[in-house]
Amino acid sequence: MNNKEGNNKRGGSRPNSSKSNSSKPKPPMAKRAQGPKKVKPAVKAAEEEKAEKIKKQNQAPKRQKAADEIRLNKYISNSGACSRRDADIYIQSGNVKVNGVPVTEMGYLVKLDDVVNFDGVTLTPEKKEYILLNKPKNFTTALDEGQEYRNVLELVRGSTTAKIAPIGRMDKNTTGLLLFTNDTDMIRKFTLPSQKSSKIYQVSLDKNLKFEDLEKISKGLVLDGHRVFVEEVSYIDNEPKSEIGLKLRSSNVKVVRAIFENFDYDVLRIDRVSFAGLTKKNLPRGNWRFLTEQEIINLKNV
Repeated sequence: MNNKEGNNKRGGSRPNSSKSNSSKPKPPMAKRAQGPKKVKPAVKAAEEEKAEKIKKQNQAPKRQKAADEIRLNKYISNSGACSRRDADIYIQSGNVKVNGVPVTEMGYLVKLDDVVNFDGVTLTPEKKEYILLNKPKNFTTALDEGQEYRNVLELVRGSTTAKIAPIGRMDKNTTGLLLFTNDTDMIRKFTLPSQKSSKIYQVSLDKNLKFEDLEKISKGLVLDGHRVFVEEVSYIDNEPKSEIGLKLRSSNVKVVRAIFENFDYDVLRIDRVSFAGLTKKNLPRGNWRFLTEQEIINLKNV
């Protein structure tokens, strides 16, 4: 066997090129990933102190609250503009002024006689109250001096210190649901001719209502130049034909009386049994109660 055959056998010496490659330097190893550098205690304390200073810049200096003072966010909440949490957002954004000066401090104290302007509207600090009364006879909403009959405000006296007023008018012979509030926007809303809430009345007449007159009333009529839309009118089940149920949007009891007087009927009694979804359920005659939060929301959404 010649030398060439020996050199071609497995296990023979490697080519010279492999020896030269082994002498090259190896590439450096990749560095292991490292986490964020730990903040030294002294640096961390300085950062916390700085954040605390920034926070205190938006806070009113702590002092003893006087008897006639109230936190600004509570003042706004009591006025019915929004919740306390939302009020804080408005305050921080610079949309609240006290006596003409913008206030952005959390916990700012105001007095009841301060002028608070919220997003362009001047507020009153009085909490909005809503009281439902089942009015009895011989009480009236009239405030004229020398009245023979007592005022309805006597029936809700002691319920609140707020300056409440009834929505709409009721004479001495009218009974049923009467809503009181210091929310002037709601009073205005439910006394406008264009308001959309329904009221249901039970009307007692001096004689039976003719069917043809009931038909005419159901189609609506014109009173003193104003169109009156009647949603529903019907005889009351198991009652004489002189007992009538009437559903319409007006909160003015005079309109109810005028509808039947227009057809030569004398109205003996009017009882409001429903007002914008509120009923007399669990509310005996002469008693009152506060509205629930959901009832208030419903009234505002009517």
